Amino acid sequence: MSTAIVTGAPVPGSPLEGDLRSLGFDVRTASGADEARSLLTAAPASERVALVDARFVGHVHALRLALTDPRFPAAAVPGALTAQPAARAALLTALTAVHGDTADAPVADRAATALDAAGTAVTRPELGSLVAAVPADAPARQQAEAAVAAVDDEAVRLRSAVKARDGFFTTFCISPYSRYLARWCARRGLTPNQVTTASLITALIAAACAATGTRGGYVAAGALLLFSFVLDCTDGQLARYSLQYSTMGAWLDATFDRAKEYAYYAGLALGAARGGDDVWALALGAMVLQTCRHVVDFSFNEANVDSTVSTAAGGNGKAVVGTPTAALSSRLDSVGWTVWVRRMIVLPIGERWAMIAVLTALTTPRIVFYALLVGCGFAACYTTAGRVLRSVTRKAVRTDRAAGALADLADSGPLAELVARVLRRPARALPGALPFLIALAGGVTVVAAAAFAPLGTTGPGEPRFDAAVLLGGALVYVLTSGFAVARRMGGALDWLIPPVFRAAEYGTVLVLAARADVPGALPAAFGLVAAVAYHHYDSVYRVRGGSGAPPRGLVRALGGHEGRTLLVALCAAFSTRAFDLPLELTVLAVAVALIALVESIRFWVSSGAPAVHDEGEPA
Repeated sequence: MSTAIVTGAPVPGSPLEGDLRSLGFDVRTASGADEARSLLTAAPASERVALVDARFVGHVHALRLALTDPRFPAAAVPGALTAQPAARAALLTALTAVHGDTADAPVADRAATALDAAGTAVTRPELGSLVAAVPADAPARQQAEAAVAAVDDEAVRLRSAVKARDGFFTTFCISPYSRYLARWCARRGLTPNQVTTASLITALIAAACAATGTRGGYVAAGALLLFSFVLDCTDGQLARYSLQYSTMGAWLDATFDRAKEYAYYAGLALGAARGGDDVWALALGAMVLQTCRHVVDFSFNEANVDSTVSTAAGGNGKAVVGTPTAALSSRLDSVGWTVWVRRMIVLPIGERWAMIAVLTALTTPRIVFYALLVGCGFAACYTTAGRVLRSVTRKAVRTDRAAGALADLADSGPLAELVARVLRRPARALPGALPFLIALAGGVTVVAAAAFAPLGTTGPGEPRFDAAVLLGGALVYVLTSGFAVARRMGGALDWLIPPVFRAAEYGTVLVLAARADVPGALPAAFGLVAAVAYHHYDSVYRVRGGSGAPPRGLVRALGGHEGRTLLVALCAAFSTRAFDLPLELTVLAVAVALIALVESIRFWVSSGAPAVHDEGEPA
């Protein structure tokens, strides 16, 4: 229970107290700021508190947005202010500056102004057509009440439950009815986390159906995958509809999408194997490509979200406004249909899952993966090319926060750290895009070594890679990885360094497992890349949520990207029996998964990270 203090003389016939109780508040009354301060002091320190003017007229949903959203320490609309425990002390201090009669400006509004002046940010939610007002007299009150009656706040609440920006398939084929499913869930007391878990279970059942390798199983898998996506949309809409944002929910929503999709890939590969078709290499390739696409998205956004125009280049130091590429994008946005076309061709999650589901039901796993590789490959080229053009055509200064975020996303381990320390002085003199080119050269070298290292045999049909070539390529990768991150990551193309590292590590595992031609090597490699990708996604969402990167101890324990790549190269180079490489990759996958999961669960459950909900649609 939270406490709401209604200040001022009660207004006969006002539904305010009932509205506040419906939102879960224990309502108290106060004649003015001094009495309100006393009641706030007496309220339990762990409770949210609210100040609401007795003359308030508005929609219940306007109060809900202002007073119950867990994401903001302090929030307000005209006539109402809330403070969570973190902002309680600041609110009490602000109230000491509030004087005068309650017939003047509302106590809540004056307290909100005082909070802002003292440095405590007060969030003011967008109300749109909703009403929130404190009428000064009877005619104004009648006018406000008429405005309230003219707008159906439940309809507004349902519309606002849907993301402002979604893909074409999600907007027109899912959201028109999933919002009503979200309301159904809210009225039955279901939480977004429960719906998220149901979506995961549904997707895992879909993967199991695909693993049967039968036409009936594929049809059921496609239908269940689509239903899983409906639930995936519903959980976010339920969170927005009922304002049930949480740290755990943000983590589950972020990680379960990837777990569902990649588990489905594995199910398709198992189903194909039952029919005599080995598509594990295609499944792993699709996962590698999709994960690298996400890293490109995350890395570019983190690098540029708070960049500023370079004053040395003639700017005024304010946020970057535009480039020729951005200007072209803005012109295209003015032509409505091009917006939807551009959202579709990047193959976001809605379009991608719809394609996977339909092709699963009608074709074969091999065709599904071919379509994924072609579609995601085109989307990756399209988005990355546009972002590279934006990066090289604008003069911007990357903030220290952004440079630090890129360094965290790089996932450099102890070997790269050592190289970076040794080469820090010469690295500072590297011009422009050279660190990215060095990272790219190292990544190409290690993947090429894995692809072209001569094969030997220790017995009939038992391949063994040439250790000198393979380990030489891995050591070059270690050196270039450290050199690429030895200086501050403020270059125009430095945001491409983390994606290069992901592609190099995952690509090396894929190529070695495919070339080994040993039973079980590719499924084991799939498990290893999935475990490492989980660690990388977890790092991304910590950084995006403002909680910082995983602790350095965890990154060092996992070896960093360069350490794991070197270890996989060692395993491949010195495998002497048919089962060695699959066993070694499996052991490494289990170790990475256990270490990463334990730390991840500990962090998200106990860290007190801010409650957020992802409003974008990941590619």
